[in-house]
Amino acid sequence: MLRYALLIEYDGGPFAGWQRQSRQTTVQGVLEAALARLEPEGPQVAGAGRTDAGVHALGQVATVDLPRDWTPFRLSEALNHHLRPHPVAVLSVARVAEDFHARFSAVERRYVFRLISRRAPLTVEAGRLWRVRPTLDLAAMQVGARHLLGKHDFTTFRSSICQADSPIRTLDRLDISQVQRPDGIETRFDVRARSFLHNQVRSFVGTLERVGAGAWAPEDVLDALQARDRAACGPVCPPQGLYLAGVGYAEDPFAD
Repeated sequence: MLRYALLIEYDGGPFAGWQRQSRQTTVQGVLEAALARLEPEGPQVAGAGRTDAGVHALGQVATVDLPRDWTPFRLSEALNHHLRPHPVAVLSVARVAEDFHARFSAVERRYVFRLISRRAPLTVEAGRLWRVRPTLDLAAMQVGARHLLGKHDFTTFRSSICQADSPIRTLDRLDISQVQRPDGIETRFDVRARSFLHNQVRSFVGTLERVGAGAWAPEDVLDALQARDRAACGPVCPPQGLYLAGVGYAEDPFAD
């Protein structure tokens, strides 16, 4: 068997998340169905991250073992043909060593959350951003975000159904920026860590939105973190606007 790494982009709107489910359409499910058209044995893929329903990906990575020796270009072209009409695209394919694993070999995961402050409902970008009405205080959110950096017990900011063995994680980066657009102000959250807890990023963004709106003080974020209690978290924001932007490895399998 030969192992391949796939770099994948998808619109999460039509899917019940990444992970395969028996009665719902998922990204993993349609990708494995496309692979089954090429390899009748029904190969299974392993993803670097399990995105929830409605969450998008710009740089999801998956690994798969195949019996045939495919050239990367032919495999990507064949998969994209059989993935139609689903909004999933294989951007790149690489042959990798048999000990390379999309999930376990990852040293960093990068998420981007996009939020827009505007009164009118979204049309063209519906499902791509989270719309809020108030203009958010960037400086206040940046102060609040600094309390979350580093190694902490993130019990407050993980889902009650999170299956991780430990709530301890190290947050390497949480940068917040704003761009003035003709239709409003877009706020972007760039979040990076080796791994994340279930709903951790959405919990961060929902809490920091409250800071930006003036409902929380920046210091309240630290109080919530130190409470180690899910009830102390701010509202969890919706999945629209969240993107798995990329996955980092000690050696980039897709580098030329």
